Amino acid sequence: MGWFLLCIGLLIGGYFIYGAFVEKIFGARPGRQTPAFANKDGVDYVPMSKKKVYLIQLLNIAGVGPIFGPILGALYGPSAMLWIVVGCIFAGAVHDYFSGMLSVRNNGQSVPNLVGKYLGTSAKHFMNVFALVLLLLVGVVFISAPAGLLAKLTGMDMMIFLGVIFVYYLVATIVPVDKIIGRLYPFFGALLLFMSVGLTLALVVSSEHTLLPGFGIADFFQNGHPSDMPLWPALFITIACGAISGFHATQSPLMARCMENEANGRFVFYGAMIGEGIIALLWCAIALSFFGGLEGLQEGMAGSPANVVYEASTGLLGAVGGVLAILGVIVLPITSGDTAFRSARLIMAEFFNMDQKVVAKRLMLALPLFFMGAILTQVDFGVIWRYFGVANQATAAMMLWTASAYLLRHNKLHWICTIPATFMTTVVISFLLNSSTLGAGLPMTIATAIGIAGALATAGLVIAKAKGKVVDHEDVAQEA
Repeated sequence: MGWFLLCIGLLIGGYFIYGAFVEKIFGARPGRQTPAFANKDGVDYVPMSKKKVYLIQLLNIAGVGPIFGPILGALYGPSAMLWIVVGCIFAGAVHDYFSGMLSVRNNGQSVPNLVGKYLGTSAKHFMNVFALVLLLLVGVVFISAPAGLLAKLTGMDMMIFLGVIFVYYLVATIVPVDKIIGRLYPFFGALLLFMSVGLTLALVVSSEHTLLPGFGIADFFQNGHPSDMPLWPALFITIACGAISGFHATQSPLMARCMENEANGRFVFYGAMIGEGIIALLWCAIALSFFGGLEGLQEGMAGSPANVVYEASTGLLGAVGGVLAILGVIVLPITSGDTAFRSARLIMAEFFNMDQKVVAKRLMLALPLFFMGAILTQVDFGVIWRYFGVANQATAAMMLWTASAYLLRHNKLHWICTIPATFMTTVVISFLLNSSTLGAGLPMTIATAIGIAGALATAGLVIAKAKGKVVDHEDVAQEA
């Protein structure tokens, strides 16, 4: 239990100490008008209170990633918890803060436009396609996962729940952000709170289960996978949303359009990621504890982390409490899937320069997205998850490079973004080159060497290009 509490304490301390440091480097300006007021349209640009924006941001970014990812990552042992803590504080929360605040400084623009401004036109075109692909994959993952859990919970056909969730997503994608998302999310947040607090307390007081049984400090630095699967770089792809996730870069601009004051940025963006890290730690600890060890976890998973969610929730909280906890888990992907499609619509709207005040124009962009999403739901979930994981972390690396270029252009401490960007670039390149299903199938040593070289070359290119860029009048105005 001590290790779990230490990890929670480190995440909270990271928010107050490193989060304040990151905020100071960026230079939030409380008196500066935000896009919520400058571009107020009653649809996507809607001023909302600090607490409401935080809650929506947390539910937007916390899909099944901070649950399924940590459960799968727990097979490697407590090293998964170490990555959640370190990754969340120094990479994920930094990534989320800059993806949100750079959008605030650029009239609420989406991530492709931010990438284009600070990394160039070619990067923008690449990111437009990449972000849409990622959001479609996210939407599909976050339809299939809750539909599967609801089917398991009720015994009804999964296709029924797929249809119901699809209809909800379509409505939530096109109506004003404060009509459904702004009103339902407080209720969903209550379910999430019950799930998080209830399962934690139940595990602590349980007489049948011990929190992190038999694990010592050495286990945090070892690979304990029962099947001896390599930890590097798979762990850093598997645990995405609980440590760092490029999907968040597509979500932060949604709340950048609703934030009333730049001073709220650390609480909303950095703080929501810390909250997600705590959720990830909870599920990682449950996975390591409920089944009595790594071998028991592998057997209890039975090929799907959804089985761990079901067994742990009903086992710790009983039938009624378990149902409420599972509903809390179901809420997470649903509240991320709807905003994934909403983000995709807005990215397309920016690309085609199409005003979104008219419902017909929103439908014109949303319907093709849902048609493609419906086709992808028929693809095996495991295949979709693998592609989602790689696309997700590649997007995270791209957003961190964008933030690094911004800091370089303004003569600020860019290393807070450059170091995690270099690490994540190494992870993605190494994983793709080593993977026999998604990449080249090269030996790990060769793949890693090329990954390091590629990441360092990218760092050199970004630094050289950004330092040679003169800050233009638009940038000066944004900083004023």
